[in-house]
Amino acid sequence: MTGSNQTPLLLRAAQGQAVERPPVWMMRQAGRYMKAYRDLREKYPSFRDRSEIPEVAIEVSLQPWRAFQPDGVILFSDIVTPLPGMGVAMDIAEGKGPMIDAPIRTQAQIDALSTLNPDESMPYIRQILGALRAEVGNQSTVLGFVGAPWTLAAYIVEGKGSKTYAIIKNMAFSQPAMLHSLLSKIADNIAIYVRHQIDCGAQVVQLFDSWAGQLSPQDYRTFALPYQQQIVRQVKQTHPDTPLILLVSGSAGLLEIMGESGVDIISVDWSVDMADARRRLGPSMKVQGNVDPGVLFGSKAVIRDRIMTPLKKQVAKGISSTSATAFYRVPPKKTARTSLKSVNRSTS
Repeated sequence: MTGSNQTPLLLRAAQGQAVERPPVWMMRQAGRYMKAYRDLREKYPSFRDRSEIPEVAIEVSLQPWRAFQPDGVILFSDIVTPLPGMGVAMDIAEGKGPMIDAPIRTQAQIDALSTLNPDESMPYIRQILGALRAEVGNQSTVLGFVGAPWTLAAYIVEGKGSKTYAIIKNMAFSQPAMLHSLLSKIADNIAIYVRHQIDCGAQVVQLFDSWAGQLSPQDYRTFALPYQQQIVRQVKQTHPDTPLILLVSGSAGLLEIMGESGVDIISVDWSVDMADARRRLGPSMKVQGNVDPGVLFGSKAVIRDRIMTPLKKQVAKGISSTSATAFYRVPPKKTARTSLKSVNRSTS
């Protein structure tokens, strides 16, 4: 936390400034680990209600900030939230995730997709982000987030979450031109959405390409990277100073390619050593991550050791505090202030 007249710690780190310690935040802050959230979920059982009714989403977003005072407060939402505004009807089923009413499988369906107008299709986003900025002031950084084109296309084409991604990979390898047209349309719309979140109050925006880790490096370069770059290029044209983060699940084999996306920060998971990730990404790229959340089952001493080890390795290799900035995301439990790592918990 910083003084009232200072730029928040996480934002300073994301901008590449030297900071006194790694910022601490929770990638998925709200969730059932908090009684307040469980109580609210009883009253609002629909995820879309909890994330789209402004006063409810604001309360959910602030619950963990009030409890733990992390350096970041993240918008309570979902990566599929903008899809209805693009003409893709969907719902978010409890325990199942996003469900697409009519999966996109033809060029005619792709051609029928509309251009996103966030204030028209998602008016609550402006109200939620504005309220979060007003509430936290300069004490924490307000983060927005969006889904990246490959991951959103996977939901749109498959119709729901998948373990094999057989349908979209069939499209990729048998009808690549059609898939590229879909990915490009999604990228243009997500660029609009990122700029909208920034205009509404987000100070940093994270781009989730969760399922791109299911691609080979060759296919990542073909179907994921160009559309990440398309988003970053459009956003940086109008908002050059807003830091962008890229997260890909299971990204150990893709780090160098992710570094070509144009983002400011790469999210690193626990499958790669932090010092090795720093070496592979280069001194100009900032990183966040990367302790296995299973470590939270350990003692406080074990947790603390796992948190400090990546930083010690970077210091030993002579990496400066600016270039070695690491964003640790707090686990949702009462020991959160002494253990600094992310947990991919479902918010449902």
